[in-house]
Amino acid sequence: MAIIQVESLSKSFGSNHVLRDFSMQLKEGENLAILGKSGSGKSVLIKCIIRLIHPDSGKITVLGKDISQLDQDEMDLLRADVGFLFQSNALYDSMTVRQNLLFPLRRHWSKERILAEADEAVKEALEDVGLAHTIHMMPAELSGGMRKRIALARTIILKPKVILYDEPTTGLDPITSREISELMLSIQRKYQTAAIIISHDLSSIKMTANRIIMLIEGRNYAEGTFEQLTKLQDPKVREFFVGL
Repeated sequence: MAIIQVESLSKSFGSNHVLRDFSMQLKEGENLAILGKSGSGKSVLIKCIIRLIHPDSGKITVLGKDISQLDQDEMDLLRADVGFLFQSNALYDSMTVRQNLLFPLRRHWSKERILAEADEAVKEALEDVGLAHTIHMMPAELSGGMRKRIALARTIILKPKVILYDEPTTGLDPITSREISELMLSIQRKYQTAAIIISHDLSSIKMTANRIIMLIEGRNYAEGTFEQLTKLQDPKVREFFVGL
């Protein structure tokens, strides 16, 4: 079953044609990595998927719904099922860890449900990322890796069916990057999520992705497993795997 279907998507910014007739499917339960150079359109793609950016043409279906046909309230409901891990983490510096995790609950849960279930939801999300002890800390008190984990906890607190990871390991040291990659796999197993992983971190992609799409010149240029792609002789694909 296709959890997300992208059909003939195009998006330009002036004369810069970022996506050109791009198509893809995200299958149920899989981690799909989108691999491309910086500026190739990876982040534009996932922002189109949650309608932060409107494409010029094409169709996007998320969890069976054509997002172009949804009104704002319907789109907000859909976004509760689609977690987004921002590259910058997007934590609120003036809020404690607990308050940051409560933020999505306040947007999508009733006051009654928050009173009854929020504390347990925050506790579980923090335990999932191994940071239960940080609940009353401020983001400024946390390391870069810890902030990424808290952002991930906030992403999963609503138990989304799909997670969009935007460069989840950028700026992290190799050990912390591996820890984040392990967490992504743990979340996939526990919650049976499907995920799109936007990245150029080959170590993380090799570890986390069931399948990879090469986004080159705005198109779905090639796709397959990590091992399959490393065997292709196409020079535009080979340059990503030099030295492996």
